[in-house]
Amino acid sequence: MDFLTIPKRTSGNRTSGLTSVVDFGTPLGELNNILVDYGHIIDIAKIGIGSAYVTPNVKKKVDLYKEYKIKPYCGGTLFEKCYYQNKLPEYISYLHNLGIEWIEISNGTLEIPLQERLQIISWLKKDFRVIAEVGSKDADHTMPVSEWKEEVRLLLKAGCEYVITEGRDSGTAGIYEKNGTINSDLIHELLEVADAEKIIFEAPSPKHQMYFIKEIGPNVNLGNVKLQDVLVLEAQRCGLRSETFFLEASECNLL
Repeated sequence: MDFLTIPKRTSGNRTSGLTSVVDFGTPLGELNNILVDYGHIIDIAKIGIGSAYVTPNVKKKVDLYKEYKIKPYCGGTLFEKCYYQNKLPEYISYLHNLGIEWIEISNGTLEIPLQERLQIISWLKKDFRVIAEVGSKDADHTMPVSEWKEEVRLLLKAGCEYVITEGRDSGTAGIYEKNGTINSDLIHELLEVADAEKIIFEAPSPKHQMYFIKEIGPNVNLGNVKLQDVLVLEAQRCGLRSETFFLEASECNLL
């Protein structure tokens, strides 16, 4: 259908306007049914937390995502667990055996010094496309805005494909207040040091997603999207929901 004037979406092998979903154990058969209809509007799939390690048929799941041109990777918690137990070489072999080409470097649970994370990125970017996450999963940990900005800037400079802003699957930490309110001042500050195309904003709820679409544009990169929400999100991006109804076609040029 093409009779409506709606914001133009990026398509194909997208580098912006990304929808990154989180998979918390979707059964293989159910996932296949979802991807048959919605695979074309999903770009990245995070196998959430450390669940990949205990997921039955994880190789089949990875292969299924790749069949639909979706980039799978393991949640940063698994990286942190391997870092904590000095098992990073084993983790790298594990990812290679699964055919996973993307890796997340995070410090959401552990406090890994920035310089150490930068060194790890320098080591891993030879073999992987690296995504780094900024921010803590601890809602009581307040990170100064200057620190957010410096980490984003240095992580991208180190060679990360994207930087993810922590939001948890609940939207109550990182770029969000405990009550789920978005720290809009922080978002504006981050956009001063990095191109929005290089940031994936974790936005687990339609309310969060609508904020970023209206604030940055239809082709904003959004992460921690639930699999069951991908169609609603695409409708939101295209101005087909009340809250984004008045998005003009020209606004697609924001990103």
